[in-house]
Amino acid sequence: MKIFHGKGTCSLGILVIMEELGLDYEVATVDLANREQASPEYLARSPKGKVPLLELDDGGFLSEWTAIGAYLAMAAPGPRLLPRDALGLARTLEAVEYLVATTHMQGFTRMVRPALFAPDEADLDQVKARGREIVDQGLALMGERLAGRDYVTGDFSIADAALFYIERWMAHSMGTTLPEAVNAHYERMLGREAVKRALVRGE
Repeated sequence: MKIFHGKGTCSLGILVIMEELGLDYEVATVDLANREQASPEYLARSPKGKVPLLELDDGGFLSEWTAIGAYLAMAAPGPRLLPRDALGLARTLEAVEYLVATTHMQGFTRMVRPALFAPDEADLDQVKARGREIVDQGLALMGERLAGRDYVTGDFSIADAALFYIERWMAHSMGTTLPEAVNAHYERMLGREAVKRALVRGE
């Protein structure tokens, strides 16, 4: 099994999941700065040109963070990282989707790549500010979710790996002070051995 990973990207969360599951896998680093994701070789694997990308043992490929995380959690032996009950599963995927599709893609992306959302340079600061609002709202909601619990849905799950990579960006890369409960979650995650291994392999 191989994971195509871009340094400093959401792929870090997938590495956390793989380490938590104790999987034997290879990391292939994609040079995003030099647009390797747009090369013919990479597009032959994934026409979307995105990371993370999981190469399966049968030679097939799987893309999109939520799909990869859910597949690994369901298919791999080891700790259960998705609830068994229907509502618990839905709540976990609900949190993952919000973190990945909204907090990350709509919020953080506006903060670091505002030109994608506004062709006029005069509007870039406004776009960045709106992105920060979206991220702050997402972290505040996660803080409410974490009140009185260690992990997003109670037990450790793929939702915690999704939250962790955003926490890592904001606290480590951006120097942001996280909401109290979110920061406690971040510190808790940093103490997990699987997370320590993922950071070594991913950064």
